[in-house]
Amino acid sequence: MRLFNVQNRSLQSKLRFSPAFRVLSSLFFIFAAATDTFCIMAYAGQAGPAAREHQSEVAPVVVQPGAPGEPTRRLPSSTTAKLPPASPADAEFMRGMIMHHAQAVEMTALITSHTENRDLRLLGARISNSQTDEIKFMKRWLTARGEPISMAMPGMPDMDRSGRPIALMPGMLTPEQMEALRKAKGAEFDHLFLTGMIQHHNGALIMVKDLFDTAGTGQDAEVFDFANDADNTQRAEIRIMQTMLEKEAPEERR
Repeated sequence: MRLFNVQNRSLQSKLRFSPAFRVLSSLFFIFAAATDTFCIMAYAGQAGPAAREHQSEVAPVVVQPGAPGEPTRRLPSSTTAKLPPASPADAEFMRGMIMHHAQAVEMTALITSHTENRDLRLLGARISNSQTDEIKFMKRWLTARGEPISMAMPGMPDMDRSGRPIALMPGMLTPEQMEALRKAKGAEFDHLFLTGMIQHHNGALIMVKDLFDTAGTGQDAEVFDFANDADNTQRAEIRIMQTMLEKEAPEERR
């Protein structure tokens, strides 16, 4: 019996240090771990509706960052983000720019039936697309803050909300200028469109400047970004139209 125990310990020692034994042992433990993981996953998948419902009902954590040097605060899970209050001047700027953009889109709509100038057609499409998209943005911005979209008093399209006649925004064409544009064709239309749109764009630059010159306005991130983008875009388009006008002069002298 003692001999057997000695032999047995000798065999165990050989097996303990045998490379083949260590490989087999490793494979066994990997298989066992994988089996346990599968069983846990299977159990989780077979958990009852109550358990799954409990998992889905875990409330999100809402944290409000503190001021510099102050700790964060944990808020109720029902907390929702609130938009900052709109500055009255910001809202007026948006309403005025909607009216301003609408006339630019109206002007570009005349191009296809009034001129064959390819460069002017491309420019008109660019202005129409960008300003139509911006009108949609400004309407969404006003609606999200519970602000009226139109400058006009309800039921009185020619009167503003204070009861006064609606004035044209800076740079907008007068009714007489718009009528002359509608009647023009070809080269005459091209010239009236370019000079009129340069006037129109310069008016938009004045509106942006007035916005930022007013204390407490332009603090809303979306208003700030939109006004700066509009300023940059319209400055670039003014340069394009001035170049197109300069090309007109030599052709007229021929």
